[in-house]
Amino acid sequence: MGDLKALIFDVDGTLAETERDAHRVGFNQAFEEAGLDDHWSPELYGELLAVPGGKERIRHYWTRYKGEPEPDWEWVKGLHERKAEIYTERIRAGLVPPRSGILRLLGEAREAGVRLAIATTTTRAPLMELLAHTLAPEAADWFEVIVAGDEVAEKKPSPDAYHKAVEELGLPAEQCLAVEDSPPGVEAAVAADLPVVVTTSEYTRDREFPGALAVFDRLGEPDSEAARLLAGGAPLPEHGAVDLAYLRELFASRVADREAEA
Repeated sequence: MGDLKALIFDVDGTLAETERDAHRVGFNQAFEEAGLDDHWSPELYGELLAVPGGKERIRHYWTRYKGEPEPDWEWVKGLHERKAEIYTERIRAGLVPPRSGILRLLGEAREAGVRLAIATTTTRAPLMELLAHTLAPEAADWFEVIVAGDEVAEKKPSPDAYHKAVEELGLPAEQCLAVEDSPPGVEAAVAADLPVVVTTSEYTRDREFPGALAVFDRLGEPDSEAARLLAGGAPLPEHGAVDLAYLRELFASRVADREAEA
């Protein structure tokens, strides 16, 4: 099966905590501007996140929570476009920082020659804004492959985004490791035969992740902002952070298990 060749990252909740204070705020402001009384509280939005994709989330809310007929899809798209504009304004204003340890791990991977990719349900335009304003102006260039949600037939938990990312990397799935924060994302990675680790986000900290190699509350920073191992895996390094060396150990253990089963 070989060594770990690439890391494939989810975005929302994984690279940054975007959901509560960027996406949710964008939805609510778009509703208000459209003359609607609807407001998604943090708790309600946590429930709605079970539906991947913003447009799909609006439609689900209208039919399942409000009990209304299926909304016009063009109207949904327009509402979602305005939400995306508001989201982008918040990202550009620097209101959404990267998650703990993300910049460190990306730097370690780049220095070691481990290839980087993204597979996300987020559409490309807001994704590029997030990379530039939350990670670094040149961050998009760090990722050899970027697969956005508007570029595949079905969003997660479908494995389409991961299949496309692996295909464009030109690597076998078993030589890549996915980094996720949500059950639908883990389901998508597992369906694509990708080993996957989880850094739980604000909305997924109490969820279960069948199929994940390990679950952490964050990637953390050595000796300053320790990560916690929540499930699976092996004990974290003494410095308390999920680093590339640790991920390689997890990956090697998975390879050994697969070979023993063969």
